[in-house]
Amino acid sequence: MQEKSSSLTMVLIHVDNMKITGNKDKAIQDLKLFLQKQFHIKKHGNLKYFLDLEVARSKVEIIISQPKYTLEIIDDVGFLEAQLVDFPMEQNLRITNNQGELLNDASRYIILVG
Repeated sequence: MQEKSSSLTMVLIHVDNMKITGNKDKAIQDLKLFLQKQFHIKKHGNLKYFLDLEVARSKVEIIISQPKYTLEIIDDVGFLEAQLVDFPMEQNLRITNNQGELLNDASRYIILVG
């Protein structure tokens, strides 16, 4: 029994910026050649940043993160100088609805989790 080989090619477009990726190199190259015949296209090499997303590659994985955006949020709420801890809250803590104090201003919490 012969298995069918499926190809997935994705195109990300934002204003005048386009990124092409997929699981078959030939399909990606064919699409790029087609687009180059239709439009003037500049090549910028492997993807490193796209819409404030940082993209890092290794042989086994692709990691997408937003370190700049994350640091801006942490700075906006005044925690940029906060000290690192191994575990940020009490372990095995059990909280019930009628325990603890309500936050006077939840906006910093909402920004951090939202």
